[in-house]
Amino acid sequence: MEVLNNYQRKKLDESNDEEFYSEPKFVYHLDSNFRQYLSTIYKNEIEEYSTILDLMSSWDSYLPEDKQYKKVIGHGLNKQELEKNKVFDNYWIQNFNLSQKIPLDNGSIDYCLMVAAWQYLQYPENLTNEIVRILSDQGKFIIAFSNRAFWHKAPNIWTSSNEEERIQYVRKVLITNGFKEPKIIKKFNQPVLNIFNLLSKDPFYCLIATKE
Repeated sequence: MEVLNNYQRKKLDESNDEEFYSEPKFVYHLDSNFRQYLSTIYKNEIEEYSTILDLMSSWDSYLPEDKQYKKVIGHGLNKQELEKNKVFDNYWIQNFNLSQKIPLDNGSIDYCLMVAAWQYLQYPENLTNEIVRILSDQGKFIIAFSNRAFWHKAPNIWTSSNEEERIQYVRKVLITNGFKEPKIIKKFNQPVLNIFNLLSKDPFYCLIATKE
């Protein structure tokens, strides 16, 4: 079911995303607090010997090292970044703003992960339907993001919304396209005051949705 209109799908830079990601970016786009907390969520949510799909990924998936996985599949836009990701058993390259069809079998994935990436999707409804198709029964979709982005590559729905509106937008796409009401986690979205200064951490937002 469609949620966005044509204007909301548009972005400032409509050039092919593959051009923007043609050069590898071997940096962390999120701070250590965000990454550690995400790994803790993965540790609590993901069962041993599961098949994992990390969508729109890079050179690090933040998966806890003390868990055993049946298989970890990667997806992204830069081959060098994906090659460097040590947890992947295999990966493929695809631009989801051009084609949302995922080349995997029905029910073949237990957990689908997406970190700091939803904000670039122009057709999230189609992709969400595909994720429902490839997830196993009671499979989960774990989406995490902060308040950072390459803003010229993010569609209008993201750039024109505040942080709470972005959470509700992702939630709406999920529940109208095959997922149960998601669990929503918010952390670090308020600065921490100490005796020296005001400490600011990357806000952490996560939606954990189970297949309907």
